[in-house]
Amino acid sequence: MYLHSLATAVPAAAFTQPDCWRMVEGSAARSRLKRRSMLILHSILRGDHGIERRHFSVPNVESVFDRSSDELNQAFRSEAPALAARALGAALEKAGAAPGEIDALLICTCTGYLCPGVTSYVAERLGLRQDALLQDMVGLGCGAAIPTLRAASHLLAAHPGATVACVAVEICSAAFYLDDDPGVIISACLFSDGAAATLWRASPGPSGLRAFGFSSLHLPEDRDKLRFEQRDGKLRNLLHRSVPELAAGAVGRLWAGRGPRPVAGVVAHPGGRDVLEALAPVVSPHPLDASTRTLREHGNMSSASVLFALEEALRGGGPGPEGDFWLVSFGAGFSAHSCRLGL
Repeated sequence: MYLHSLATAVPAAAFTQPDCWRMVEGSAARSRLKRRSMLILHSILRGDHGIERRHFSVPNVESVFDRSSDELNQAFRSEAPALAARALGAALEKAGAAPGEIDALLICTCTGYLCPGVTSYVAERLGLRQDALLQDMVGLGCGAAIPTLRAASHLLAAHPGATVACVAVEICSAAFYLDDDPGVIISACLFSDGAAATLWRASPGPSGLRAFGFSSLHLPEDRDKLRFEQRDGKLRNLLHRSVPELAAGAVGRLWAGRGPRPVAGVVAHPGGRDVLEALAPVVSPHPLDASTRTLREHGNMSSASVLFALEEALRGGGPGPEGDFWLVSFGAGFSAHSCRLGL
């Protein structure tokens, strides 16, 4: 399937890591944390851990750790469709396409749950046809964007004349939780909000780039190392200290099976500074510059991040005859996914 456009969107409200430290200092949640937890927060938010700023959609985010589960769910219901629609509207504009041309809309997210799903709200906002296929993909965590593209490729194989839109949208600020667990604390320091949208057809687009060569790896024995759980009705992220090594091992297995076609560049999900450092030797000699810049400018936006990194990489020139871009994402499951983008 061929890429016709890619566009991203972030909330207007941007916060540096020192801004986030001041929010924690002024939050009532501070009184619930042990001194060790505050030291971890201070070390990450006041030090250089690869992130300069993050964007949050939840209004009055300063009090996010004191919101009820109902308030957080309502924030997701309001903000996820709005941000996803912004990204998809921009992708349509780039492609010179109208909403009525979309035959299928696939949206992945893991930071909230709606029934009907986010697709219903986005279709209404943008005015998609009533017979467009709406497909919500949930529960795949940070790795979800590439499996969503894989599902789109199957749709286009069955319906070559279709236009398929894929959106990854995460309102991580609606899933913030804070207690003394180190993984929970680190999660609160890394995650951010964002949406990325792509349009795909079975015929070549302006760039001639196509996505192909999809692969996935699932390691259920490591499921509890990285997943969401419900605590007091809220989403609470479990993040084990071994995640960078797990990611590197899983990506290494996909990299080993990538096949003989040359690779000109690697675009990885920027899960965090430690994750990127663990991945670097696995995909050497390919630098992870686009992923590093994405992390610095936006933090970890979960499933949307790898597409932000792809957009960043494409600014420097797309893949050519000398080799493809190799995209890789990973997350809850524990799972990892890859594909190629090339001519």
